[in-house]
Amino acid sequence: MKRGLATVSLIVEDIVLMMISIYASFMLRFGGEVPALYVEILRNLIVGIIFIKLIILYFFKLYKCLWAYASIDELINIVKGVVFANAAFLVLAFFIGINIPRSVFLLITVFDMAFLGGTRLSYRIYSRYKTYGHTRRKKKKKRIMIIGGGVAGTMTIRELRSRSYELGEPVVIIDDDPMKKGKTVNNIPVAGNRYDIERIAECKEIDEIIIAMPSVSRREIKNIIEECKKTKCKLLILPGVYEIINGKVNISNIREVQIEDLLGREEISLNTEDIKEFIRNKRVMITGGCGSIGFELAKQIAKNKPAKLILVDINENGLYDVQHELDWQYNKEKTTLDFVAKMGSIRDEDRLNYLFKAYRPEIVFHAAAHKHVPMMEDNPHEAIKNNIFGTLNLVRIADKYKVEKFVQISTDKAVNPTNIMGATKRICELIIRTYDAGSDTEFAAVRFGNVLGSNGSVIPLFKKQIEKGGPVTVTHSEIIRYFMTIPEASLLVLQAGAMAKGGEIFILDMGEPVKILTLAEDLIKLSGFIPYEDINIEITGLRPGEKIFEELLLNEEGINQTLHDKIYIGKPCLVEMNYLTHQLDKLKDSIDSQNVESLKKVLQVLVPEYNPESMGVERKVVEFKNGSRDILKKR
Repeated sequence: MKRGLATVSLIVEDIVLMMISIYASFMLRFGGEVPALYVEILRNLIVGIIFIKLIILYFFKLYKCLWAYASIDELINIVKGVVFANAAFLVLAFFIGINIPRSVFLLITVFDMAFLGGTRLSYRIYSRYKTYGHTRRKKKKKRIMIIGGGVAGTMTIRELRSRSYELGEPVVIIDDDPMKKGKTVNNIPVAGNRYDIERIAECKEIDEIIIAMPSVSRREIKNIIEECKKTKCKLLILPGVYEIINGKVNISNIREVQIEDLLGREEISLNTEDIKEFIRNKRVMITGGCGSIGFELAKQIAKNKPAKLILVDINENGLYDVQHELDWQYNKEKTTLDFVAKMGSIRDEDRLNYLFKAYRPEIVFHAAAHKHVPMMEDNPHEAIKNNIFGTLNLVRIADKYKVEKFVQISTDKAVNPTNIMGATKRICELIIRTYDAGSDTEFAAVRFGNVLGSNGSVIPLFKKQIEKGGPVTVTHSEIIRYFMTIPEASLLVLQAGAMAKGGEIFILDMGEPVKILTLAEDLIKLSGFIPYEDINIEITGLRPGEKIFEELLLNEEGINQTLHDKIYIGKPCLVEMNYLTHQLDKLKDSIDSQNVESLKKVLQVLVPEYNPESMGVERKVVEFKNGSRDILKKR
């Protein structure tokens, strides 16, 4: 009702203003003495002229817009509408044989633009005053530095200005282009480059920094963030060029800088056609489907139209959440996904047999595992029963039901292991390799390091400790780890799965290792605190089974690059089936006897490089085809 009344009111207002515009134009053209001929013409035709102009203005949506939120696009529509309306007036006058001076039409057009545009602009000004006017007196505006004087930076400035008393005021721009220094962008000065950030932030009393460089590489973003961290300003970022839709920056897309931004890892490039061909119309099973990697795999696989997706996990609550998440996502998008979420343990051979018989998976991703190193040191029997014998159950049943491909999710902790968990995962790799040699199923493993934000990983732990006011605990001042994001790891697992021919251990390029102490310091800074002042960091000592350095490759495995520059292939050692079976039987006997020392001895027979006393501190450089990279470590 209110909306309809507002539209009628605006139309009446426009009628009055257009009449004034016409009379004012004639008066101005003839110096206040309008010839009687034109006065008579106006009396007879003005109603028709106004009616035609209103129809054209309606066609240009001048009565559908919410003028309180109008932008430059709506003002352009006013210009177009007025020009077309007066062009129609000119054509009408020509056809009915009325000779009106062209200067009159020009004046009418100018007056219409001023009157119609001015009234609509006044609505916007009044709306902004009602919304933000009180804030001017009560709240000091944040002073914002924009990094990036390009298109994204310009659009960010415009968006901030439209809501300046809510979001803050842009006061200075930083750009590395020397040609821009000393100039202005939207009346905001470009004061220097990235190396001036600390000085300018202090000089200009900056409260907040927004990095508006969506097309710049992640490594460059990381370097810029390093400069920003020298200030005490809050950091925000426009994540990627894909966030700019229809040439507009959406303020909701500007987010706080996250720990992932500090890794400097570039977006991965994948052969999506290979992955689609691998997954499309296939029945795919994921064990550990509620875990960080398992669930992300499920989401990525779902996008590639599998015939059926089967999620298996023993975690009741997790399975419930995953089921509802997928249901919600695909109902929202109004698309269909044929999937089932089934409870079951990989230790339960009968349950696995039932699931394989019922759903006949063609591809299996095995992500179910006990993974927490200190916990498994305290519970070695459970680690062995779940990781080794659960995997053995799954492998045998996959072979029995002639699964096409079986991809085991492994870990860098399987290389020269110093802990029970790593040793169990190394034996899983041996099982995969040994069964592949005599099976129609193509068995392969994918080995990688830590994933950021996974359940129980260091980042969520640090965040909880920071929320509680500290201290943040780090086990060793020199401890380093490889990190990648959950989506990146999952996509590379899919790519490796598409490449697999059987028997490979795929090794993901984890990039540069990250010092955990530095990670803790960065996370404290990103949370708005000063390390060692606001939040303390304590060195607690290495936990049982923990290494200082992790490794990705055994000496004897060698390494070859694949067609994908982020995926390498190691040549795993082959163990005779009879020997493997015999040692696994001995391991099972040791579990039954609950003898931990006996367990470790059998593990060391199967994995000679397993050394519980070592912390792995000696580094090793591995030659890749594209040059040497210090990404692998040796005990």
